[in-house]
Amino acid sequence: MSAKERTLVLIKPDGVQRGLIGDILSRFERCGLKVIGMKMAYADEKLAGDHYIADEDWLDTVGEKARKAYEQRGAKVERKNREIGLEIREQLIKYLVMSPVVAFVLEGHNAVKHVRKIVGATSPGDAAPGTIRGDYSFDSYALADKSKRPIQNLIHASGEVDEAEREINLWFTDKELHSWQRTDEALLYRKG
Repeated sequence: MSAKERTLVLIKPDGVQRGLIGDILSRFERCGLKVIGMKMAYADEKLAGDHYIADEDWLDTVGEKARKAYEQRGAKVERKNREIGLEIREQLIKYLVMSPVVAFVLEGHNAVKHVRKIVGATSPGDAAPGTIRGDYSFDSYALADKSKRPIQNLIHASGEVDEAEREINLWFTDKELHSWQRTDEALLYRKG
């Protein structure tokens, strides 16, 4: 049996403004993940900047993914991956501070992996039907590029366990996280 994990989820401004909070949250609860902390918050630029950390590896990875997406659409890109990553980071920060977000921490076995599967691919066009992004998001990279903004894909979900713990500590204090037991946990985590 795998260990319980915690992960951070943010319903981004487009998800909040479109009134999808309940629908999104219910997807995670129905699969057995437990909400141990939740709040609505306005992120300031510092919090958004700390969330989208200016780590060199992150900037290069995001820039490389964007470069490949541009090239698949036939666009020629002469800027370096890091420059593209910095531009995307700035767009993401502006996007995150534009209106409230709903932040919550989920707990369960393989929580990070399960949440990423439920959320779907970053690009709504690549997200499978049945995922949150596949069912509710309709933005595209082409429209986002034309509007000079990041793709609006409703939700952020931590990608790795270490990233989740770092992000949880940014958004929540220990007092805001609660230990409790769902009724189905006795079945999921029973021995023998």
